[in-house]
Amino acid sequence: MKLQYFTFFVIISLFFSCTPDEKIQIAKKDKNLIAYVDPFIGTGGHGHTYPGATMPYGMMQLSPDTRLDGWDGCSGYHYSDEYIYGFSHTHLSGTGVSDYGDILLMPTNEVNFNNGSNGEKGYRAHFSHDNEIAEAGYYKVHLDTTNIDVELTVSKRSGMHKYMFPSAKNQVVMLDLVHRDKVLDAKIEKISDTEIVGYRFSEAWASNQRLYYVIKTSHPFNDILQSPPKQGMPGARRSALTFKNPNNEPIIIKVGISAVDVEGARKNLETEIGTKTFEEVKQLAQETWETQLEKIVIESDNVDYKTNFYTALYHTMIAPNLYQDVDGRYRDMDLEIHQSDDHTHYTVFSLWDTYRAAHPLYTIIEQDRTNDFIKTFIKKYESGGIMPIWDLSANYTGCMIGYHAVPVISDAYMKGIRGYDVNKAFEAMKHSATRDKLGLDYYKKLGYIPVEKESESVSKTLEYAYDDWTIAQMAKAMGKTSDYEVFTKRAQYYKNVFDPETQFMRGRFRNTWFAPFDPYEVNFNYTEANSWQYSFYVPQDVSGFIELLGGKDKLEAQLDKLFTANQETSGRNQADITGLIGQYAHGNEPSHHMAYLYNFINKPAKTQEYIHQILTTLYKNEPDGVSGNEDCGQMSAWYVLSSLGFYSVTPGTNEYIIGTPLFNKATINLENGKTFTVVANNISKENKYIKSAMLNGQNHPKTYINHQDIMNGGTLVFEMTNAATDWGTQDENIPVTEITEHTIVPPPFIAKGDIAFKGETEITLGMPTTPAEIFYSIDGSEFKLYKKPFIISEACELKVYANDGHGNESVKIATDFFKIDPNLKIKLGTEYANQYNAGGQNALIDGIFGTEDFRTGTWQGYFDKDLIATVDMGSKKSISNVTVNFLQDQKSWIFLPTEVELFISTDGKKFTSIQKLVQEKPKPTEKPRVEKLGYAFKTKKARYVKIVAKKLGELPEWHLGYKHDGRSWLFVDEIEIK
Repeated sequence: MKLQYFTFFVIISLFFSCTPDEKIQIAKKDKNLIAYVDPFIGTGGHGHTYPGATMPYGMMQLSPDTRLDGWDGCSGYHYSDEYIYGFSHTHLSGTGVSDYGDILLMPTNEVNFNNGSNGEKGYRAHFSHDNEIAEAGYYKVHLDTTNIDVELTVSKRSGMHKYMFPSAKNQVVMLDLVHRDKVLDAKIEKISDTEIVGYRFSEAWASNQRLYYVIKTSHPFNDILQSPPKQGMPGARRSALTFKNPNNEPIIIKVGISAVDVEGARKNLETEIGTKTFEEVKQLAQETWETQLEKIVIESDNVDYKTNFYTALYHTMIAPNLYQDVDGRYRDMDLEIHQSDDHTHYTVFSLWDTYRAAHPLYTIIEQDRTNDFIKTFIKKYESGGIMPIWDLSANYTGCMIGYHAVPVISDAYMKGIRGYDVNKAFEAMKHSATRDKLGLDYYKKLGYIPVEKESESVSKTLEYAYDDWTIAQMAKAMGKTSDYEVFTKRAQYYKNVFDPETQFMRGRFRNTWFAPFDPYEVNFNYTEANSWQYSFYVPQDVSGFIELLGGKDKLEAQLDKLFTANQETSGRNQADITGLIGQYAHGNEPSHHMAYLYNFINKPAKTQEYIHQILTTLYKNEPDGVSGNEDCGQMSAWYVLSSLGFYSVTPGTNEYIIGTPLFNKATINLENGKTFTVVANNISKENKYIKSAMLNGQNHPKTYINHQDIMNGGTLVFEMTNAATDWGTQDENIPVTEITEHTIVPPPFIAKGDIAFKGETEITLGMPTTPAEIFYSIDGSEFKLYKKPFIISEACELKVYANDGHGNESVKIATDFFKIDPNLKIKLGTEYANQYNAGGQNALIDGIFGTEDFRTGTWQGYFDKDLIATVDMGSKKSISNVTVNFLQDQKSWIFLPTEVELFISTDGKKFTSIQKLVQEKPKPTEKPRVEKLGYAFKTKKARYVKIVAKKLGELPEWHLGYKHDGRSWLFVDEIEIK
């Protein structure tokens, strides 16, 4: 009787000691979560994902290859294709550049070394999606052409193929090492009639990728036929394995890979697969995936939502990729072999994308792995000299901008994830920020990157400023006061590219604003974007950005315009700009934080409205279900976090900004054993607005939550409704990012005036931010206080700086002014592209010369057009020499003209041809070069000089753009007449 009373007392006590939310049950799965993973999502459109088998963050991606080249073939597979070329063992997920596709195997019924890409019969086979299955860790397809069934599954570093042939006869498997990218060296070596080993060294995005392999077969094969035919196996690039299988049993092929050596591949295969059957490996792979997906369990009545969620979660977990053998060896950025038992080494860090949401997601559900990611960064820094920006297979790709390994480290450190050498990490962070490459030399000296000195100058300035802020935050936490001051100042350099007149971030071109300006124009001042899509990128100092604009109402107005603007862009074509809501481009990462900015200005209902729209219209349960490149998990990480109800607008603040939840209930199962559950009561398609929120049973009026709130475990309960409410609208409840210490004085800019002028030009100076006194000097004279516009009438150097009246000065900016012969005029018979205007109508006679980088704005560009330019010297003059500069940069589709003809005239009506220079037929070249074409002739009298340069037009057959009906650009600069 006493025992019963005691038990009853304990139950009653526990009930009354719980807060209401603590009684909420965690989310439960209704069936295996892998059933909701559809690897075909993202394989259509421009998603660039692959459907094949891989393990969480695994080294091997065993997947079908349906496309050999082209932008939409970056993963090797596109849902619109009808033929499979084979099954290779490495693939990239959602990238914008192509690579991988190593070690292709293809079962067929005859020996044929032609893959069939040229239209002839080859070993490729037709297939139908009706006979294709893709699951987490497993892939199956029926090849219609040969009536062969193929199944694939994997472990971390190894994989298995299972082929079922229609009969015991003509069982052939093609091994192709030439598949896809350029082969530098390759080897196929027969060890026995059931084993082959070798390597494949290749060049594509990664300039020197090294992969070793071991292939073991369940049945013996005859002596290998090979192409090109050689004595002995070494040197072969393609081989045909003809199998002996009289009972027509399934052919099983096991493949181990390694970046280290053949023995590494062998150990990987023996350790992970060994004698396991295909079904055993498949079961282990899918059990591993089930455990991995259980990190977040959701409840929803909408099957499409659940499929989108778990496919997105799956996509966040297939990169970065393991890059270390089972024995701890790995190849690093020096291409040497290293050993580590202290960490797991990775590659494929798409950091420009993934620092925004994927890595913040990992700080919640992958804390141990985050430590290894950062240890990997440090090792890459030690072996290669710099932390990765976009690394691939022990290679720096030179792709994208910023130094975004830095915010990944800072964000983790600020969240208490510190299982690495913190001091070495900080050293590597500072090193990334203090080099003199990629515009950093100008950024450090001037506080911004001039358009004429470095391409994508606005984007780089803005992203460097954010990265610097994350260094400052970590420095402050570590007690490094000097570093904190330096990088806090640099974090404000975004102010230096803000144009107060247009309210947009603009390029500073010789300290003027790049013009003519069109915020819709996609040009070389921005990275894969236009000014609309970069002008809100100040996540580290939203308060400072609001001040620049003139108040919260101004930011609200700008955001409203962003989401309702015309969806058309001007300038160059940029395939990455997709998923448009107005000029908000969800298909590309610079836009990903923008809808959450309404929270910062007391308008969370607008955030909720747009987030719900993005979640439900730009992610779909279909192959074309991702609105842009998947980008190694970033697009999916945005969905995972946002559908839970919050997002990492500013990694490094430890705050997640609340949007709107999509599910009835979601539970995050944390590595520390705790759970964090988000509940949305009364949620529906209409009820997307938050009425109130409770965090662990307490009223939560704030429109953000802290990282520690999640890690401590508990519940966040939303009450949803069908109309906007006043929840989270009070000042004390909105998120704030601001920089209040070590504020800078931005340098003045030239608001009006011509850098190259005739006669004279009137100069007006301005400031990007709050008023300050401006001082100027001409040709080294004493600095004067600027009070009103002044006149420049001769070529000179103008220096300017500002002082805030409190002893704080900006840097001094020097600008050279050029005086054009007032008698010179130029008439252009064809129209140049505005984004390549080089300064406008007089660019070809302004005395300013272009560099080898066409993106710095110093060249005048003509797309698929001839150049017809007529220079009027004002009167008849004796001339004997004319030169014209052209640029060639074949990778950017810029070619020299096929011919250039010089004409002269005395009256501007009748022109006489003086000389025609015919160019050789273009041959492939790697590096850009400037070609000065000169005409020397006996002195002649003329007033007019005409240059006619003929375009190349259609790109050569050997050029990548030829298959896409590519047309050439013609880039021209200064015309000199002597």
